[in-house]
Amino acid sequence: MDPRAAHAADKPPKPLTEPTESFGFRRVSAGDKPRLVGKVFDSVASRYDIMNDFMSGGLHRLWKAELIWRMRPAPGRHLVDVAGGTGDIATAYLAHAAKVAAKVAKKNEAKVGKKSGPNAGPARATIIDINQAMIETGRDRAIDRGQIKGIDWTVGDATALPLNNSVADQYSIAFGIRNVTGIETALTEAYRILKPGGQFYCLEFGPMPRSPLKPLYEFYSFNIVPMIGQIVASDGDAYRYLVESIRRFPNATRFQAMIEEAGFSQVRSRPMSGGIVNLFSAWRL
Repeated sequence: MDPRAAHAADKPPKPLTEPTESFGFRRVSAGDKPRLVGKVFDSVASRYDIMNDFMSGGLHRLWKAELIWRMRPAPGRHLVDVAGGTGDIATAYLAHAAKVAAKVAKKNEAKVGKKSGPNAGPARATIIDINQAMIETGRDRAIDRGQIKGIDWTVGDATALPLNNSVADQYSIAFGIRNVTGIETALTEAYRILKPGGQFYCLEFGPMPRSPLKPLYEFYSFNIVPMIGQIVASDGDAYRYLVESIRRFPNATRFQAMIEEAGFSQVRSRPMSGGIVNLFSAWRL
């Protein structure tokens, strides 16, 4: 027998098919999805926040305000905000934490002759986004606002976060996890970088539950949103993908189970706006 043939027989057979991921309603190779999603966000980065206002009628601001309220930002805490390139979550988080710090300082000043507790220091946020254009857009806007301290801007993958273990008090991802290649891995990474006692938060669209409004919602999503995307962001296809990606995302029950499978405890979901959006939360115990 030819030794080369014997050696070849020892090698494991190549998989018949490459792993695939959903890209909207299409199946694409797992290796191609990051590039395709990247093209979408390269195209819409400069108009992303404006499009959110148009698409949701401003409701996304209320959903994000609810997220911030639930997180209870406080001095000394470290937030890791993933897929947060525009910086709106991190900026609001730090602003809220600064207000809390000011109230604590005022209360301590009123305690004449009493020793105040140790200063926890300001809160800080690390923004991680896989898309360079989104990071650059968000960072430039923060600089224009004078928001320089307290935020780190990093290009990175949700499935391989460039952080050590147990470094964050809180982890957030708003309207980003459905675009990730390997959602289960991203959840495992969230668990890894959180400290024991840390909190996980995810704000995400999902398939709308049965409702008399569902046909209207479907018509708006598939017909009006891409049209608005073409007019406002000059890219209707990008927003057609984003609408399709919502339909491919697991329902709330399944996604809660995925969070638990990643190791989290006390997993909760809070539906908003008739179930169009869910706010998921969990603890890393």
